[in-house]
Amino acid sequence: MKHGGDLTQAMAEFGGAPDHWLDLSTGINPWPWPIAVNLPNHLWERLPARADEELLLSAARSAYHVPGGVDVIAAAGTQSLIQWLPHLATPGAVAIVGPTYNEHVAAWRAGGHEVGVIGSLSALPDHAKHVVIVNPNNPDGRVATRDELADVAAILQRRGGWLVIDEAFADVDPAISAVDLCATLPVVILRSFGKFYGLAGLRLGFALAAPLIAQRIAAAIGPWACSGPALFIGAAALHDELWASRARVALVAQAIKLDKALSDAGFEIVGGTPLYRLARHADALKWHAALARQQIWCRRFDWSHELLRFGLPPDAVALSRLASALAK
Repeated sequence: MKHGGDLTQAMAEFGGAPDHWLDLSTGINPWPWPIAVNLPNHLWERLPARADEELLLSAARSAYHVPGGVDVIAAAGTQSLIQWLPHLATPGAVAIVGPTYNEHVAAWRAGGHEVGVIGSLSALPDHAKHVVIVNPNNPDGRVATRDELADVAAILQRRGGWLVIDEAFADVDPAISAVDLCATLPVVILRSFGKFYGLAGLRLGFALAAPLIAQRIAAAIGPWACSGPALFIGAAALHDELWASRARVALVAQAIKLDKALSDAGFEIVGGTPLYRLARHADALKWHAALARQQIWCRRFDWSHELLRFGLPPDAVALSRLASALAK
């Protein structure tokens, strides 16, 4: 499975219509921020205005606690930014802390960089000019401390490189963010909107960086990078601090229930975040197929035969369905 969230492979192999499946293959909030039923017509009928983008960027600055001296760039999802950054960075080797989200390795290799995967920041090679880390990491949820990140960023500054921190899942615990490092160090932070807010189809993401780096990114992605509806919905959701606070509490509670269902079936919980859980079982691939035959789709990995990742079931009925399937 290259990615989660697409039932095409599941239905081709195991049958069933989309409505028959319980899709637990992603780390997306199953309780999305509520979009208004009727959006203003002008969002669809005209190009996005600069004022619309400014409203979104202001909301992002507030939600992500972006300090002065750091710019915010909006894009049509962080995936587009992941693919642009290798072409904007100076030539040189890149070390990627893994195993992690596989598009980082693919993008930097496609950008012509020598790529090496390291197990931790402490294993930084002497020749690496750039570093990419997902924090918290996907899929194991490991979190690098601010001091660790600052030390590596300072080394890369002397080497003329960048530290790219993918904070796609940092919304679940805002204290994880290292955004304050961007003002004085060559740090580029990526923030994904769709995962925590449960609106992955909106395709919205952000890069946070010092002005010179941010200007290079903005010039690359060009004007009208985000649709009018994405600007409007994103700004409203990012301003909704009460919803975000309640969502964090609900996600943690549901993750605890999911852990129990998996543990009762003999899985060992070895990591994750409140948006997904990483579980180990010696027969993980057999479990993956057995659940798929009951039309429950979770995430398996080519690099491990013992690990499965489970997103959160959306309600008590779905959780009970998973528990019953595991019991079989």
